[in-house]
Amino acid sequence: MQFGSKVKSVAVLGALVAGVGFLYGRHSTPEVEAAAASGPPQSAASSSWLAYGGSNADAQYSSLKQVNRSNVGQLQQVWFYPSGNNGFRYGSNPLVVDGVMFVYGKDNDIAALDATNGSEIWCHHTYNPRLISHRGMAYWESKDRSDRRLIFHMNNEIHELDPRTGKEIATFGKNGAVDLREGLGRDPKSIRQIESGTPGRVFENLYITGSATGEEYESPPGDLRAFDVVTGKLVWQFHTVPHPGEMGYDTWPKDAYKYVGGVNNWGEFSIDEKRGIAYFPLGSPTYDFYGADRKGANLFSDCILALDVRTGKYLWHFQTTHHDLWDYDLMTGPKLLTIQHDGKNVDVVVQAGKNGFVYVLDRTSGTAIWPIEERPVPKSDVPGEEPWPTQPIPTHVPPFARQAFTPEMVNPYIADPKEREAIRKQVAEARQEGIYTPPTLGTTMETPGNNGGANWGSGAVDASTSTFYVMSKDAPSLLHLEAKPPKRVVTGPPENSGMVTYLQNCRACHGVDRKGQPPAIPSLDGVIQRAGADRVRTAVKTGLAPMPAFPDLDDNDIDRLIAYLKSPEKAKIAPDVLTRLMAPPPATASKLGPGGIRYWTGYGYMNSSDGLPAISPPWSSLTAYDMNKGEIKWRIPMGEVAALAEKGITGTGSFWPRGGATVTAGGLIIVPTKSDGKLHFYDKDTGKQLGELSVPAGPEGIPTVYEVAGREYIAISARPNPERIPVGDQQPSEPNQGSAEPAGGKTTQGYYVFALPVIRK
Repeated sequence: MQFGSKVKSVAVLGALVAGVGFLYGRHSTPEVEAAAASGPPQSAASSSWLAYGGSNADAQYSSLKQVNRSNVGQLQQVWFYPSGNNGFRYGSNPLVVDGVMFVYGKDNDIAALDATNGSEIWCHHTYNPRLISHRGMAYWESKDRSDRRLIFHMNNEIHELDPRTGKEIATFGKNGAVDLREGLGRDPKSIRQIESGTPGRVFENLYITGSATGEEYESPPGDLRAFDVVTGKLVWQFHTVPHPGEMGYDTWPKDAYKYVGGVNNWGEFSIDEKRGIAYFPLGSPTYDFYGADRKGANLFSDCILALDVRTGKYLWHFQTTHHDLWDYDLMTGPKLLTIQHDGKNVDVVVQAGKNGFVYVLDRTSGTAIWPIEERPVPKSDVPGEEPWPTQPIPTHVPPFARQAFTPEMVNPYIADPKEREAIRKQVAEARQEGIYTPPTLGTTMETPGNNGGANWGSGAVDASTSTFYVMSKDAPSLLHLEAKPPKRVVTGPPENSGMVTYLQNCRACHGVDRKGQPPAIPSLDGVIQRAGADRVRTAVKTGLAPMPAFPDLDDNDIDRLIAYLKSPEKAKIAPDVLTRLMAPPPATASKLGPGGIRYWTGYGYMNSSDGLPAISPPWSSLTAYDMNKGEIKWRIPMGEVAALAEKGITGTGSFWPRGGATVTAGGLIIVPTKSDGKLHFYDKDTGKQLGELSVPAGPEGIPTVYEVAGREYIAISARPNPERIPVGDQQPSEPNQGSAEPAGGKTTQGYYVFALPVIRK
């Protein structure tokens, strides 16, 4: 049986990263040219951070221990590199190789910095691309180190740079690029986004990568692919939505691979280099919340999938959610540990999910270490929907997130008592029959919500103690499916059609009044004046996580939408006409259930009008598991909300954390939290906070830990903090995608680096 398609490699040793083809240049001074020509500064006493998450195992662990429990309180900022107004959405995990740090700089240019002081060695212009792999890059070198490459994604292509000079490698792919839109069985011109914001990984002569496909109907499929790092030629491809004759094809309707999208690895993955196995956590199929056109269990969606990293050959899988209707993507990188189980050392892979569960599987066979039972779950009342009758529930390892939201759990810190009561009523009236209650035409409570539980960067491990750490957030969602009306253009000014487009596509999340739910869902009032039409157009076409792309909107649709958002007061549609325009289509023959109607819902984030979560705290937690026993060692709230802490309300956990933890041999676990603008240092054995550092912006991403010339450094990316909720006196501002320049022209967006003071003798 064939699993995916195999393409014979023509490669020699290589890695994958093209500068920017012939279209992009490199900016530097003569002094920088001279320094770059000699290559990065070499130091025998340097410890690098060579891959996203620190290594191909994605352990998010550093063996350095100069900074430790006894001196962490002495850390101080030693340098800052501004990235200016580059508008990156989420934090980056910088690489450090031979004392040189590689980062995204202003306008998403790529810069090489002296890792001891932040001085620029070279800067490669990317010309402010529409898309870039903002969470990081990959690094590859040949065995003799004569060939070295930085690999990144940009505008749906893979590119490479020479890390010694910043020059593009034009011999890679076609004129220095590999187009990721090609080879997916869809018209490449119809694919607006396929690259992931997370970098891929290098193994031997391969660059392996997933994708970000979008979440809407007819999004492209999320095939896993490996390319030769030198030539850019495709080496293997695994169809995550199986083709005829492939394993799992019978878990979908016939020919589903032609129209179903998603089932992608947009977060992280890990590689067991000794065994040559890659472990991919995969996402949900599209559309996320309605599956009448994809009846079946839907392999390989929501799977931990093990492939031979050299060939792409299928080894095993474990599906964590059958026929996903909840957007319960797996994103956190699978963590590799050796545990003591039944008196033996067992190599395992540990996976945390959005649903709050932890899955522990044998690394070679995929067998569950502790029982995971298939249990009956509620049925659907939505026309055409057929949920899978059971779901796999871990029975031994306890969940790390709350899996129910009752009226008694409404946030007591919401200022308006009437609003608290209204939320209690919403919670009480919603359908809630356990974690896998399917979406309904009424309201359904989803806990954890589709943006809760574990996300990218959320896991870390300490192999010396077989401890698994997971960062999580409790963020329930209130789902409400409704029939999606067909696209319609109406008479009158373009604002009229733009209003209809808005109501059909944006209202479910941003509201009829366009106010959103800041800071989780931004207000769109005045968004054109603030961000500009081009940025809004890009967000609609390619998505801006967690907002999906809208592939069914063409340029004319988007132009009319922009006209409406710029001047909503110009839209004049009579109420009775608007009612007819929003009506579902007449019944037609379709693969989409009765009448061929497409159902949709917003993400349903539950926040109060003052910006706080609807559920009581803690809103985010850091949990440590003893994986030898499968038990929780400790759990603590993770950070705070600054505005509440100023009022003496602590222990809430941070709101809407976006980032990851790093564990060190110095006994620390380092955690960034945006809502209080801090970098926290906890004792990895007890969870006790040992220190914290305030950052002028909102820290996010995975902390990078490295050493140069005997000195240990800790680096974190940060951007202006829209999540400092004012609470009670004004509405919080929405996440700022571009205005990174505060008064006085000094940017706070960039990379902050800390170290212990140098002791002068």
